[in-house]
Amino acid sequence: CVAVDDANGVFVNGKFCKDPKYVKAEDFFTSGLNIAGNTINRVGSNVTNANVDKIPGLNTLGVSLVRIDFAPGGQNPPHTHPRATEILVVVEGTLLVGFVTSNQDNNRLFSKVLYPGDVFVFPIGMIHFQVNVGRTNAVAFAGLGSQNPGTITIADAVFGSKPLITPEILAKAFQLDVNVVRYLEARFSSNYDRHY
Repeated sequence: CVAVDDANGVFVNGKFCKDPKYVKAEDFFTSGLNIAGNTINRVGSNVTNANVDKIPGLNTLGVSLVRIDFAPGGQNPPHTHPRATEILVVVEGTLLVGFVTSNQDNNRLFSKVLYPGDVFVFPIGMIHFQVNVGRTNAVAFAGLGSQNPGTITIADAVFGSKPLITPEILAKAFQLDVNVVRYLEARFSSNYDRHY
């Protein structure tokens, strides 16, 4: 089922299906993952997606790919993919990566420093991150077990929700002064350079 924006046809996995007789090679192709992404932003990284939105032929196939570029000190901040496990390989630079397990497992951190050729797996739904701990740019590629894995960046979701979560709720949850929460919500709820 090759995805199509046309609202006529069969609806499968969040996308409408193109009539098979109109499917072509371009439906299974994208380019540009050889081009470094712009890392001049608040987190110092850029994610370039190769998912069903870029490659319609991925619809229902359960796989996608991303390129992640990091400036020195840049990070792919704590986030989760609700519909996919991620496997990441470093091709350039040095990354500190990790994920945190669930409350039932005492929120254990699994973390490692990775070098070119090293691979790390982030299980589905786990909050995880990557940080460039080197002095040069870093590049990684990651495969994801969904054509549309979704991304929930924790700080953006908690402090930048629409509408905002009541500051008193977050103040109690994070054990912060309510004014600190208001400050964070002001930073994350504006058009302040969202990462994705």
